[in-house]
Amino acid sequence: MSGLREIRAKISTVQNLQKLTHAMEMVAQSKIRKVRDRMNAARPYGEMIRNVCAHMSHAHPEYKSPYLHQHETSNRAGLILITSDKGMCGALNSNLLKLAYQQMKHWQEQGQEIEICTIGAKGMSFLRRANANIVSHAVGIGDTPRMQQLALPVGRILDAYKSGELDSVHICYTKFVNTIVHQPVMEQLLPLKGEMLGSPFGYWDYIYEPDPKVIVDETLRRYIEALIFLAVAENMASEQGARMVAMKAASDNATHVIEELKMIYHKTRQAAITEEITEIISGAAAV
Repeated sequence: MSGLREIRAKISTVQNLQKLTHAMEMVAQSKIRKVRDRMNAARPYGEMIRNVCAHMSHAHPEYKSPYLHQHETSNRAGLILITSDKGMCGALNSNLLKLAYQQMKHWQEQGQEIEICTIGAKGMSFLRRANANIVSHAVGIGDTPRMQQLALPVGRILDAYKSGELDSVHICYTKFVNTIVHQPVMEQLLPLKGEMLGSPFGYWDYIYEPDPKVIVDETLRRYIEALIFLAVAENMASEQGARMVAMKAASDNATHVIEELKMIYHKTRQAAITEEITEIISGAAAV
């Protein structure tokens, strides 16, 4: 009977875990709608300021912003790594960290020094174990991040590039494709070029007040911060989608485990009953 009690205890444990994973699946499902709406709401601002920056980058050629300047050398690289604060979201963080680690190893083989800004506790703990050069970090930003929470740690990397301490800045995050598909990506953030700015349809000219340097640099800075905020929003949407899928798989696996344990329980109980009947018949025959 001790075996039956152990099996019943295992079934009860798995059922309790299934309730937990199902609840987490429902929570992730409700959160992903809000996060996705927030991500979509931020995109029009990013697209509008991108158009302005594209025009400004062509409209005042006598001033070249540091954010647009291509360095001749590549000795120091900056990395903004965006991960989640919490786990239980499948292979989301491990795939991203693998990509980031491979790129960091490639930079080190080329003799480049690396400065890293981590957003999210998972990335910070991983890079600390790897003895990476973390110069700033942001953790515990919650489900509704604000740029004020990111401005200080991200500003450390942006200021280093603007002053010439860094030759390039990259951003690594998980891109939200849909609820099921999430793609880890590594993109060059600075210097701004290519798809980051695009080409304006025709050329506009501006009258700058008080100074073109202040206006251009500040506007480009706001655009870069908008890109980072969008990356954080996409990573959060990917996190909730991955957690929903992972918890759904865990709940389904728990169902299979419970069915197997119940089958084992019934077979064990049947064997115990058969053994008791055999003992009774043997005792009666002996009498």
